[in-house]
Amino acid sequence: MRYIKKPVEGEYPEYSHIYMDLLEDDGKVLKHLQENFLKIKDFVYSLPKEKLEYRYAKNKWTIKEILVHLIDDERIFAYRALRYARNDDTPLHGFDQDAYATFSKANERSLESIFDEYESVRKATLTLFTYLPEESFTRGGKGVDFDGSIINKRTVRGLAYHIAGHELRHFNIIKEKYIN
Repeated sequence: MRYIKKPVEGEYPEYSHIYMDLLEDDGKVLKHLQENFLKIKDFVYSLPKEKLEYRYAKNKWTIKEILVHLIDDERIFAYRALRYARNDDTPLHGFDQDAYATFSKANERSLESIFDEYESVRKATLTLFTYLPEESFTRGGKGVDFDGSIINKRTVRGLAYHIAGHELRHFNIIKEKYIN
């Protein structure tokens, strides 16, 4: 599997260290993405069905909503990586993750349908990062706020590591907050 050097400070927003710190500096981010998907799938399928729609506090997402959030986030960040890799540095707006969760209707879906989509998105992500030209990994772009101000900058490799670290962070939250 392809080696992608871990991004350094300045290749991702300050807040993203919570994701970057969860990842090894071994260049094997794609291998980790492949293996972590399988670990999460096995873990979630081992849970009692009632845990999938459990909320540990008011307005917190269910495990199903978290899974669909991971899918949405991965799609969006992979799209950004494609844009930046192709040298399109048009500033991109963020997204309202809570609205996405609400309108995903994740709790109305079967776990099988969620993991079918998750696996398809993951395969597309792995394929994208596997075949990008080497020089594209240090290209980057900017995120903009609703008023048009620049709020962060990321490189393509910063986005790859964001996807992997973001997934691990939510997996840790599931294990800490949803499993008693």
